[in-house]
Amino acid sequence: SNKNHIKFSLMEEEKQIVCGQLPQTSLCDFDPPKLKTRKRNKYAIACSFLASLSSILLGYDIGVMSGAIIYIKKDLNINDVQVEILVGILNLYSLLGSAAAGRTSDLIGRRSTMVVAAVIFLIGALLMGFAPNYAFLMFGRFIAGIGVGYALVIAPVYTVEVSPESSRGFLTSFPEVFINGGILLGYVSNVAFSKLPTHLSWRFMLGIGAIPSVFLAISIITMPESPRWLVMKGRLHEARIVLNKTSESPEEAECRLRDIKEAAGIPEHCNDDVVQVPKHPKGDNVWKELFISPTQSIKHIVLTGIGIHFFQQASGIDSVVLYSPTIFERAGIKSDHDRLLATVAMGCVKTLFILVATFLLDRVGRRPLLLTSFGGMTISLVLLSIGLTVIDRSNGQVTWAVALCVMMVSVYVALFSIGAGPIAWVYGSEVFPLKLRATGFSVGVAVNRVTSGVISMTFLSLEKAITIQGAFFLYAGIAGIAWVFFFTLMPETQGKTLEETVALFGTFFEWRSTSRELKGKKINNNDEIQMATGDVSS
Repeated sequence: SNKNHIKFSLMEEEKQIVCGQLPQTSLCDFDPPKLKTRKRNKYAIACSFLASLSSILLGYDIGVMSGAIIYIKKDLNINDVQVEILVGILNLYSLLGSAAAGRTSDLIGRRSTMVVAAVIFLIGALLMGFAPNYAFLMFGRFIAGIGVGYALVIAPVYTVEVSPESSRGFLTSFPEVFINGGILLGYVSNVAFSKLPTHLSWRFMLGIGAIPSVFLAISIITMPESPRWLVMKGRLHEARIVLNKTSESPEEAECRLRDIKEAAGIPEHCNDDVVQVPKHPKGDNVWKELFISPTQSIKHIVLTGIGIHFFQQASGIDSVVLYSPTIFERAGIKSDHDRLLATVAMGCVKTLFILVATFLLDRVGRRPLLLTSFGGMTISLVLLSIGLTVIDRSNGQVTWAVALCVMMVSVYVALFSIGAGPIAWVYGSEVFPLKLRATGFSVGVAVNRVTSGVISMTFLSLEKAITIQGAFFLYAGIAGIAWVFFFTLMPETQGKTLEETVALFGTFFEWRSTSRELKGKKINNNDEIQMATGDVSS
């Protein structure tokens, strides 16, 4: 009779689950262990790859400006302040695109927003390539900056929304991979066109950036729309098709659809092809939930999700990448061509290590990589500053100090690429709840670009004020503060669904206890189910 009672209870519970009467129980909790060893979904990889092509736009501009500015300065006879503004202003212009991208992508879809980004950057690149003077060049950078802002927001958001849970870190790191690929292409373009006459070299360097935009616009035709956006619009049939293609099993597809429907406020029993989505209050409701009257969980999410973008840029990466020829000149490399070649070598190191990071994110986790990254960056910046100080105070060339500087620049960008670079985009795009994700991530990107703009527009002035080694000592201090921030406040999100991730936040410095409690509950639920099914089978 005891066995019959258990059988009856399980049958009743199964009926309740099917009917949607137990929404707190998710199929994700009962996934068999073998699901964790499946191969990566090739269709999801292809979608993420194509979406991340938009990130090349920013990378190319960063890389190409580091060399083009040498020839722009000579050709247009501009001073250091104009150089700083020209180099860094695109980051501030990109704020307009970033601010509009969240609402635009919610309105017309993630895929269509990528087309907007590509077209805008295409126009900007052509304007820069044909610029006759400094003012026209600044206008071209204004247009290109808006396109970059759109691309920076939409690529990570789309990628995280099509990615299955087990590959989310790997796939969401693709935008950073392509930013680094774009930087390397920019460096190569600098070397390729450096032998042209001065008035043509920089125009070819900048104008050729229109080519990636064309490839991006064409590739978007083959991509599906984001399943989360489709659910938000009530198009469940289309969302189910995309989820079946981008998930690792039909069970996972149904699990993801269930979670998305719950987050969008759609009742679980609604399974029509097109359903009516509950309307949320219009106006500033999203902004209100994020900043005006947020819950404790949202406060914690905003702090870490935006803080990671701030520290990624405040630790000085753009100063190293944009002004690497200047750094190498201070280190003792005088030839323009040799400095550009050294920059290409640095770009190869940066790209190589970002590829390494993509394979470690879902194996090692976000926290270990990020803490290793910022800890190593702090040490390498200190050693770079020491090397530059020795060179500055010596009468002749100090070979070991020159080698130390070149090595520490490479070590710094390698450590950045293995942690701080990709994880800012992965973490920043996965921690926000569904209805706040596009807007929340847009704010994070805005902070990222403002910080980047401030860093890149003040480096030459900072060098004059406190010397170049003093600037890097300052960046080292910021990187050290970042390490403490992430160690104390950043929960690990590896291996969790986007909806489960939100539950980790809200306890700030006590997030470790919350993580242990959630893990314990999940283990207990699985144990209870296994015991019950074992009794029935016996």
